[in-house]
Amino acid sequence: MKNIFAFFFILISLHSTYSQVEQDKVLHFLGGNLYGLVGAGVASQISDGDRTWTFIGAIGGSLLIGLAKESIDQKQYGGWDNADLLATVLGGATVGVTIDIFKKRKQRKRDKLFKDAVGYSELEIKKTFLIENAEINSLSLLGMSKAVMEK
Repeated sequence: MKNIFAFFFILISLHSTYSQVEQDKVLHFLGGNLYGLVGAGVASQISDGDRTWTFIGAIGGSLLIGLAKESIDQKQYGGWDNADLLATVLGGATVGVTIDIFKKRKQRKRDKLFKDAVGYSELEIKKTFLIENAEINSLSLLGMSKAVMEK
């Protein structure tokens, strides 16, 4: 019951805030979401999943499309709107934060599964050597006897 009440409260709140924001800003925000997602995907592939570069890719993708759109608006309509650019970049930042949150959750879950499967908390690595005072040369490291050297 609490969840249903919270859902309707959020829905009503979003409806009232949506009516206060211009339709153009909403479209810029959605465009920033889409191109931020593309930028995050490209940056994630290039950086092998590094969280920082994924977030920078999301911001960069949305900034790139925002600057392109505003330069087109400047040329066609004679007006540059910084609020539109801000809405576009905020859309990309939203995607970047969302991706980061879900990646962290997935990584924590994967680490927990690994620790449970291996029994990581009870795992102790003991380093024991059979011969304490033996001279170690390169052949003994490779597992060969000294008889190979004598021949």
